[in-house]
Amino acid sequence: MTHTPSGPHTLEVALGDRSYPIHIGPGLLGEPGALAPWLAGRQVMIVTNETVAPLYLERCRKALPDDVELRELVLPDGEATKTLEHVSRIWDALLEAGFNRRCTLVALGGGVIGDMVGFAAACYQRGVAFIQVPTTLLAQVDSSVGGKTGVNHPLGKNMIGAFWQPRAVLIDTDTLATLPPRELSAGLAEVIKYGLIRDVDFLAWLEQALPALRDLEPAALAHAIERSCALKAEIVAEDETEQGVRALLNLGHTFGHAIEAHQGYGNWLHGEAVGTGMLMAAELSARLGWLTTDDVERVRAILRAAGLPLEAPAEMGVDDFLSRMRLDKKNVDSRLRLVLLRALGEACVHDATPEATLRELLERFPRA
Repeated sequence: MTHTPSGPHTLEVALGDRSYPIHIGPGLLGEPGALAPWLAGRQVMIVTNETVAPLYLERCRKALPDDVELRELVLPDGEATKTLEHVSRIWDALLEAGFNRRCTLVALGGGVIGDMVGFAAACYQRGVAFIQVPTTLLAQVDSSVGGKTGVNHPLGKNMIGAFWQPRAVLIDTDTLATLPPRELSAGLAEVIKYGLIRDVDFLAWLEQALPALRDLEPAALAHAIERSCALKAEIVAEDETEQGVRALLNLGHTFGHAIEAHQGYGNWLHGEAVGTGMLMAAELSARLGWLTTDDVERVRAILRAAGLPLEAPAEMGVDDFLSRMRLDKKNVDSRLRLVLLRALGEACVHDATPEATLRELLERFPRA
């Protein structure tokens, strides 16, 4: 693809012989044959949902060569569908179509579709190719990159899954034009996360750019997506299976996943829960003496400017949080490991938070 200041940009997730490109730009999905270079063979299945299909399925078809053996599967929409039952529908469709190990799955949709299709691809005949075509901001800047795939369990989010890298990620920024404002705000939570954990200059840029981002200004969106993907690609290349630095990408997620599981998947959007979780992490970091009151207020202000909730669910008590948080995948040997902030732009994994300090935070944090 041509790289011009106003045109598409390409990044790489550097994983040796499993490296893959992230293409970012407007109108990419409408380019004839745009997906052709990453197909493993002629058998292709597009998996999408009932919301995205009417908007973008036809464009996705056009991005494939004319001679493919194409199947399509349209699943229900929503976080509540991110289950083994719906992944089984993908496997059923693949088997009924007689798809072999050289098939390719195309995940067309948000993070739920991407996670489920990636997991289906990881398991089908012990691993087949898949391509991510994310259509929400959250999926474009986070879940489509890095190979984390899976489904939710009633007791915990993303507890069943696998690391399975896509062959490519195609980010058509035009798809954000149909994104509801609440979903856009949820995606901005993950964008803000990158500034908080690794790039304070990007955080400062976001503080100024949020009005433009919420107005879907193309140049601002393109920069936010590209910088977010670049930061995630760096981290994934350093630590693919989350043995070290990749855990920093979970800032706010231990608190946020607890909210999602307790409230019922889909009642809080993932980004909404992560936004509240990041504020909780910032306040806990201040209680440990790492952030100043001004730092915490800066976090609160940028989350407010993004349109994200700043309060936990009213009916969620301290023990509700702790029981869910103890199931977090980062925990080792029953020790609660939290991603916190030693400074804005500098995250760490901390496993020595006094329980009394954590309980005090959970008791005093505002409830809606």
